[in-house]
Amino acid sequence: MSTAAVTDKRPSTLRGASLPKWSPWAIAAGSVAVAAGLGLVAGLHSKVQWGLIAALLFVAGTYGIAARVEGRRQAKDRVATSLVWVAFLLAVVPLVSLVWTTVARGVKVLDVYFLTHSMGIVADSEPGGGIYHAIIGSLEQVGLATAIGAPIGVLTAIYLVEYGRGRLAQAVTFFVDVMTGIPSIVAGLFILSLMLIFHMQPFGFAGSLALAILMMPVVVRSTEEMLKLVPNELREASLALGVPKWRTILKVVLPTSIGGITTGIMLAVARITGETAPVLLLVFGNPFINNNPFEGAQASLPLYIFQQYSAGNDAAFDRAWAASLTLIAFVMILNLVARGIARWKAPKTGR
Repeated sequence: MSTAAVTDKRPSTLRGASLPKWSPWAIAAGSVAVAAGLGLVAGLHSKVQWGLIAALLFVAGTYGIAARVEGRRQAKDRVATSLVWVAFLLAVVPLVSLVWTTVARGVKVLDVYFLTHSMGIVADSEPGGGIYHAIIGSLEQVGLATAIGAPIGVLTAIYLVEYGRGRLAQAVTFFVDVMTGIPSIVAGLFILSLMLIFHMQPFGFAGSLALAILMMPVVVRSTEEMLKLVPNELREASLALGVPKWRTILKVVLPTSIGGITTGIMLAVARITGETAPVLLLVFGNPFINNNPFEGAQASLPLYIFQQYSAGNDAAFDRAWAASLTLIAFVMILNLVARGIARWKAPKTGR
């Protein structure tokens, strides 16, 4: 048998050398070790600086090693993947640090007593007291804002997607875009100007109106995108059967997109739950329990956190951190509920 025949029987491959799967972890570990060494030598005491140096070394090391072993083309691909991971860590690390700090400092006074008592007879400089009055205020104000903003936002989105044509639709779209970027303090000043015209005192519902203004553009945009995702074939099939357009929207379009619409509303609720400026201007705060949002000043969780932290003593700081932890838990529960509803109401596809 000739040498050529033996050579032809050898398995041919187009793949070159490649790095093992554990190589990114090894490069990352080496980058952290080198960054720590450089930080100690240079006298850098901030762990943030160490992390940035490690990120730069990780990207540079990934490109250098991959270019030498796999070639420059594959190295560029690995660098892009490395940049994605670095960006992910830069976003997650502050979030984890925030949650960890809030939990570590908030659990000091967070108990049943704290959740079921108000600050009625407790001074800000004294230990004790709770956030029951602030929880009641936040639930009522956010609930009223949702009852106002969610229907208006959904109906506006339905108009823009299903009926909107001409200059009126363009004007509505323009004002929705403008309202999306309105600072919360501007919405509060708008409602405050109306209160001054009618000589009204601070009350909870005024804060709900400002929060509804901030909520509506978010609901409009999210609902509009969900309605656009509904296939036109469903609308055409319903209209071909002689079903009126309003009934098609009610029975076909909305049920198909209800999961996404609900998620958008819940995210809008989470967005307005932490607003402080409108509540500070319009609701004014109240250390006592006020269950009537239409009369008298009322508390809320964001305003309570601001007032306690402004008090400037250890007892108030502990209450502020505990209230912050409660607010984060409330927003997290809203997001979990939104995901659950979206999954529950998602269209079921048969096999």
